[in-house]
Amino acid sequence: MHTHKHAEGNDLGTLAEDARALMAATVDVAGDKVTEARKRLNSALESAKNMAGNIRDKAVVGAKATDKAIHENPYKAIGIAVAAGVLLGYLLARRRR
Repeated sequence: MHTHKHAEGNDLGTLAEDARALMAATVDVAGDKVTEARKRLNSALESAKNMAGNIRDKAVVGAKATDKAIHENPYKAIGIAVAAGVLLGYLLARRRR
């Protein structure tokens, strides 16, 4: 799962690099439409960058809260994990039949 997230991050990074390269390549191109498209692309890149930062911040906050809850209630966390595993195992075994 971590590899999948890492690959998505690389895809987004590549997309951003390609967009910046496109903007750099069209610096000398004149015209209202090109200028407007460059402005919209730059705005979209900034918006995506801010959104990614917000998502990352929320994920960190959620991970810290989960870590704190598990440390405060370790037996409860183990019980929930075991129950979820048993339920998942039951459902998967039932599905194979």
